[in-house]
Amino acid sequence: MDLRSLYQEVILDHNKKPRNFGPLAGANREAHGYNPLCGDDYTVRLVLEDGIVKDVKFEGEGCAISKAAASMMTKRVIGEPVADAEVLIEAFRRMMTGEIDAETEEHLGHLKVFQGVSQLPNRIKCAVLPWHTLSAALEGADIASTEGDEDEWGDGYRAEDEQP
Repeated sequence: MDLRSLYQEVILDHNKKPRNFGPLAGANREAHGYNPLCGDDYTVRLVLEDGIVKDVKFEGEGCAISKAAASMMTKRVIGEPVADAEVLIEAFRRMMTGEIDAETEEHLGHLKVFQGVSQLPNRIKCAVLPWHTLSAALEGADIASTEGDEDEWGDGYRAEDEQP
């Protein structure tokens, strides 16, 4: 199976059956993320205890790429120390901006299926929105955006790249 087929299969599976989707009782961190260009809209809730992401869930609506990214992200960060989750967030960002190296690639594991999205400028923000939102929640912020001053990632995507 080639990478493109694997990518499509994984995205479709996580879109149809998202993991960790729904409300999270006892959450002590929460952030809302919105991509105004395409309408992806998610809330990420966390239970942080002693510097560990004990649980994380997401709710909202979005395209297959954003939903699959949120689903896989939640699976990956549950049980991780906050510092490791932050390293993973940065590794994902680096992959999406084409700055991937061997160390970053190894750290990402199965998340590498999203590497193909980095070749689709109008879909990058779909994949990074859940990660933006997780980052905001970890930092104690309550909102994340993929546009304007809120977009500290500088992921190379511009609104004018959007195809009609």
